[in-house]
Amino acid sequence: MRFLRFGPLMVFLRTKDVGAVKSRLGEIFGVEEISIEDAIRESNEFETVVFVTDEWKKETIPPEMAFLIDRHASVVLSEVINRALPVEKVHIESTIIMIRVPANVKEGLKLLAEKYNGEIMNIKTALDKGEASDTIIAVTEKKLNSPIGPEDIKGAVLIKKDFLSVYRELSIDAPVLLMKLMPEWKDITIKIYDTDKRYNENIERLMMVIEDLDLGFIVAEGWDWDYPRPFMRVPIYKLKLLTWEDPLRVKFLLKGLEYVGYQRLCDIDVFFEGRKISWVSVSKGLEKFELSKKAREELESLLSDEVRERLKILDGALTR
Repeated sequence: MRFLRFGPLMVFLRTKDVGAVKSRLGEIFGVEEISIEDAIRESNEFETVVFVTDEWKKETIPPEMAFLIDRHASVVLSEVINRALPVEKVHIESTIIMIRVPANVKEGLKLLAEKYNGEIMNIKTALDKGEASDTIIAVTEKKLNSPIGPEDIKGAVLIKKDFLSVYRELSIDAPVLLMKLMPEWKDITIKIYDTDKRYNENIERLMMVIEDLDLGFIVAEGWDWDYPRPFMRVPIYKLKLLTWEDPLRVKFLLKGLEYVGYQRLCDIDVFFEGRKISWVSVSKGLEKFELSKKAREELESLLSDEVRERLKILDGALTR
């Protein structure tokens, strides 16, 4: 599970010839201006949001339009300098660190503000007030490997400290913070068994889903033995998951990995508090194949495009 990541880097290019600089940026990087909301929403970690403004502007208040460039700011600025764009000055926005707080967001913002001597505000105000030497911690409930727009940021903490010192502390403090906010973590065990011994593909499928859906922390994993009947021993791959998700929800989603159509690919058992969760407990009256089909449809609707495509490739290898 990922609970921290950086946001985009924001750069202001001040120029006497706004039109010329915008035109050259578009040519060099193959991008067009979009709204600042879309730029933040579509950005990935360490990509660069570029604002082109008149040279006399000094405040790092983001305008309505921007360029989203899928390069690090250092690469963008080197291109600006090496290609001699008519830029008079460069200003940098505060560094954004995103943290996922799945519950008790208001309490999370309060704890962050107290810990780092920051001020709670909305993300727009934080971007308006923040300067290059400041750090913004943006709090969201969404998983961090999904697109996060301004509407998904439930609050921000503006900290008058450089991001390196804040990030070093936050990377250590964040797990403790999450434990304070969500003391009722669940410890579940997942076991996977394949009669055809195709463990590499099945383990990869399981790990991809857990990571992409951000279901929790894998705290232990490895090979073990299971005993389905007396005197019968079979190899299994087992992992322990620390999660805030309902164990029944985890069981339902993983049911979508057991079958493709009517062909069984593996057995995935989920245990909570030492007891195996039966598929009947999540079926809501559905037959086993109907349940697997419904679980697969919901699972695929939640996965990222990249993982969904990789899953189909692995499924194809297992169904040959």
